[in-house]
Amino acid sequence: MRRLDTGPPPTRTLYVGFVALLAALLVGALVPAAHATTAPHRAPVKVKPSWPGNTPNTTGGRDYFIDATRGRDSAAGTSPSTAWRTLAKANATTFGPGDRILLKAGEEWQDEQLWPKGSGSAGRPITISAYGDPGAGRPYIATNGEVPSPFKADGTKNPATVGLTGAIVLRNQQYWDINNVELSNDDDFATDITTGTYVRDGIMVSINADLLSNGADSIMDHFRVSNVFVHNLDGPSHWQRIHYGAVDFQVFGSRSYKDYGTGGYYFKDVRIENNTFENVELHAVQFAFNWFAADGADAGQYDESGKWHEGWEQLWVRTRDLYSRDVHIGHNYAESIGQGAIQLANTKNMTVEYNEVNGYLERYDAVSCALYLWAGADSVMQFNEVYGGPDNEYDGTPWDLEYTNFNVTYQFNYSHDNAAGWMAYMGNSSNSTARYNLSVNDNGVLVKNMLSTNYSPTYFTNNTFVYDGADLDHVHDETFLSRVYFLNNIFYNTSKTKPTTWYRRTGALRQAVFANNDYYEAGGTHSTQEPADPRGLRTDPRFVGDPADYVTGVGVNRIREAAAHFALRDDSPLVDAGRYNPHLGTDDFLGAHIYYGDAPDIGMAETRIGPMVPNPVDDDPIEEEADNRVDLALGKPATASSTHTGANGTLTADKLTDGSLTTRWAAADDATYPLTLDIDFGADTTFDEVYLDEYTDSGTNPRVRSFDLQRWDAGSSRWVTFATRDTGIGHDLTVTGFGDITTSRLRVALTGQIATEQYTPTLTEISVYDSGDQAGP
Repeated sequence: MRRLDTGPPPTRTLYVGFVALLAALLVGALVPAAHATTAPHRAPVKVKPSWPGNTPNTTGGRDYFIDATRGRDSAAGTSPSTAWRTLAKANATTFGPGDRILLKAGEEWQDEQLWPKGSGSAGRPITISAYGDPGAGRPYIATNGEVPSPFKADGTKNPATVGLTGAIVLRNQQYWDINNVELSNDDDFATDITTGTYVRDGIMVSINADLLSNGADSIMDHFRVSNVFVHNLDGPSHWQRIHYGAVDFQVFGSRSYKDYGTGGYYFKDVRIENNTFENVELHAVQFAFNWFAADGADAGQYDESGKWHEGWEQLWVRTRDLYSRDVHIGHNYAESIGQGAIQLANTKNMTVEYNEVNGYLERYDAVSCALYLWAGADSVMQFNEVYGGPDNEYDGTPWDLEYTNFNVTYQFNYSHDNAAGWMAYMGNSSNSTARYNLSVNDNGVLVKNMLSTNYSPTYFTNNTFVYDGADLDHVHDETFLSRVYFLNNIFYNTSKTKPTTWYRRTGALRQAVFANNDYYEAGGTHSTQEPADPRGLRTDPRFVGDPADYVTGVGVNRIREAAAHFALRDDSPLVDAGRYNPHLGTDDFLGAHIYYGDAPDIGMAETRIGPMVPNPVDDDPIEEEADNRVDLALGKPATASSTHTGANGTLTADKLTDGSLTTRWAAADDATYPLTLDIDFGADTTFDEVYLDEYTDSGTNPRVRSFDLQRWDAGSSRWVTFATRDTGIGHDLTVTGFGDITTSRLRVALTGQIATEQYTPTLTEISVYDSGDQAGP
């Protein structure tokens, strides 16, 4: 198909104007854009004055030249005058460390695929790059869909052909650099494929576990992809159980992951930088596993706390040390992406920064988000800009705190004009943090979903949310299942007619703690749903710029200048109105230290007013904002009439009094009613309130229909019922109204199950309180 790259892309147009006081905050003039601004067509990609192939090879290898017009496959290929003609010649060659495969600038290879063989070595990668006229466009490989199908005739994946679907292909190879080429892989740019089975990649790098011989290296090291332009990759608008995209790294195996070894089958030391991706499916960048047998019933496993994980949750990546690692994805521009633009998974030690996404989920009928990591660890997403997202009921947000993440942080990101909302939030993770981000007119759901409990609390700190309450769906649309802290955030509603809608489900914020946030309603009326926040403010933040004229179009290299529009004026009431917590990190969006003055500011930018506090101490923990009443059942012995033997024996009754909603008791599958749960206080104890909570997850619903609360009567040596309910338990049920009960033992007798539920009940907690004598501060 036709070439799109005719030289360096045009420089992005900046919007003209001036934002007051921004120059005082950051170096460089700033241009505000109207809130309905349309983003420019393409991002600039730096093209060097001369192609890399015009300079000497410094790695000790040999150079091979390919010229689609004047080359000859019978020639030696080792100089421009003896260049090869076809990519097939390179595909039949095994290259060695330090070799370079150089494609002539301005030339095109139609209906061809480049799959050179061989691997480089440390310090001596094999390079695919350009040579020739510096004024010509990148060499262009237009594969036009001429790639093998990764599927068998019956629709299942073909182990022999998965991973061979790119314009450029590498399989079980390592130490490769790819730069300064243009790629496409669609036979009809004008027609959008919506049905069928088509998988087409730009650059496809794979580990095929089935093709590695015993003892072979299963860790593929060192890949560099830079200054590549990939456009027009097409595929169906539905999930084919395989990923594809402009730059695609995947690991394949035809059997269960349990049949392969541990501590291998991953990529290491990868950098994907300064590339442009336009009109591609599914993804601009995809970095993930795709095992064939990781979603059956036998693929799941229990974690150390006894929580069950289905295979698709990919806890096995962590327990078997299969994470790819040491990955940097930066300074890429993605426009008009069919599904999720930058979809990452199964990776640790990853930094994703300064990427710009202009339109995603444009041709796909299922869920995804613009930029996110799934089942990863110890990674940071920062200084990225996302806009032009769809109006999607499920996901569709620019960011996503996904399943099975450990220590993943989103910070210093700017999203605007995304109709589905701001952040999808799935749960099942540990130490997730979103801090110092800016969201403008992400008018769907700010924090969307939550399908599973977490291992530890999540922190949303010092984010600035500017939205139109008349267009906003909710701040949160489901129910927080585990503790979530909202600290030092700005909730700025520009609507003068409708206050903020905070939730759609009763009890949605039950596990959320709000502290030191600012709640501004332009219309002056606050919602009755607004959460309790004793130290919060209800005032105009006094931003440097007019929120209606927020800045777009300046590019991610100037993202701090765009964000500075929402810095605080020196006279803002939000200065020093926040509180410190270690999850704030060390710097704000604009690079200022945390913090100056008496306390951190509220919002994503810290004013440099007052002395710098070099080593902050958390002497006022937000964690103490939670319910501090004395739980009379905490740590007390608990017994059950039935206990499930699964999860390595962790589903025991003592979990009901351990104070954690992330652990649970479960009854055996063959248990009979009534199921009794007994708590022994050890001495007579007075209470007037009992708290009960069922465990739910993505595949687990509430199961209890009816129950009795009973006290032990020592005089008659029998259980006496003092409360009965037939409306279920669900989450956060507080039972009161029975007066003061004094007893040495409490029984919760589960007497009936919801008719539509197949499995027996599972509860996370039983707590007991005396509201008169034991209220905390």
